[in-house]
Amino acid sequence: MQFDTLTTASVFIALIALGVGGASMSPMTLETTLMMVLPSALIFGAVVLVLGVKHGQYRARNA
Repeated sequence: MQFDTLTTASVFIALIALGVGGASMSPMTLETTLMMVLPSALIFGAVVLVLGVKHGQYRARNA
Protein backbone atom coordinates (compact mmCIF):
# COMPACT_ATOMS: atom_id res chain seq x y z
CA MET A 1 0.00 0.00 0.00
CA GLN A 2 1.40 3.37 -0.99
CA PHE A 3 0.98 6.06 1.64
CA ASP A 4 0.64 9.43 -0.01
CA THR A 5 -0.53 12.55 1.80
CA LEU A 6 -4.24 11.90 1.20
CA THR A 7 -4.10 8.30 2.43
CA THR A 8 -2.08 9.25 5.50
CA ALA A 9 -4.42 12.12 6.39
CA SER A 10 -7.49 9.92 5.88
CA VAL A 11 -6.18 7.15 8.11
CA PHE A 12 -5.04 9.69 10.72
CA ILE A 13 -8.47 11.37 10.85
CA ALA A 14 -10.27 8.02 10.94
CA LEU A 15 -8.17 6.79 13.87
CA ILE A 16 -8.68 10.01 15.83
CA ALA A 17 -12.43 9.93 15.14
CA LEU A 18 -12.61 6.30 16.23
CA GLY A 19 -10.74 7.07 19.45
CA VAL A 20 -12.84 10.13 20.28
CA GLY A 21 -16.03 8.24 19.44
CA GLY A 22 -15.03 5.41 21.75
CA ALA A 23 -14.05 7.80 24.52
CA SER A 24 -17.37 9.62 24.25
CA MET A 25 -19.18 6.39 25.20
CA SER A 26 -17.67 6.60 28.66
CA PRO A 27 -19.36 8.38 31.58
CA MET A 28 -17.70 11.63 30.46
CA THR A 29 -19.87 14.11 28.65
CA LEU A 30 -19.26 14.82 24.97
CA GLU A 31 -18.09 18.35 25.83
CA THR A 32 -15.45 16.99 28.20
CA THR A 33 -14.34 14.44 25.64
CA LEU A 34 -13.97 17.07 22.93
CA MET A 35 -12.10 19.45 25.25
CA MET A 36 -9.70 16.90 26.76
CA VAL A 37 -9.41 13.78 24.62
CA LEU A 38 -9.49 15.27 21.12
CA PRO A 39 -6.64 17.79 21.53
CA SER A 40 -4.37 15.33 23.30
CA ALA A 41 -5.10 12.62 20.71
CA LEU A 42 -4.32 15.05 17.88
CA ILE A 43 -1.03 16.14 19.45
CA PHE A 44 0.04 12.58 20.26
CA GLY A 45 -0.95 11.40 16.79
CA ALA A 46 0.99 14.20 15.12
CA VAL A 47 4.12 13.48 17.17
CA VAL A 48 3.93 9.75 16.39
CA LEU A 49 3.30 10.46 12.70
CA VAL A 50 6.36 12.73 12.48
CA LEU A 51 8.53 10.18 14.28
CA GLY A 52 7.26 7.43 11.99
CA VAL A 53 8.00 9.43 8.86
CA LYS A 54 11.48 10.31 10.09
CA HIS A 55 12.18 6.67 10.96
CA GLY A 56 10.97 5.58 7.53
CA GLN A 57 13.26 8.11 5.88
CA TYR A 58 16.17 6.86 7.97
CA ARG A 59 15.45 3.24 7.03
CA ALA A 60 15.14 4.13 3.35
CA ARG A 61 18.50 5.93 3.38
CA ASN A 62 20.38 3.23 5.28
CA ALA A 63 18.88 0.11 3.73
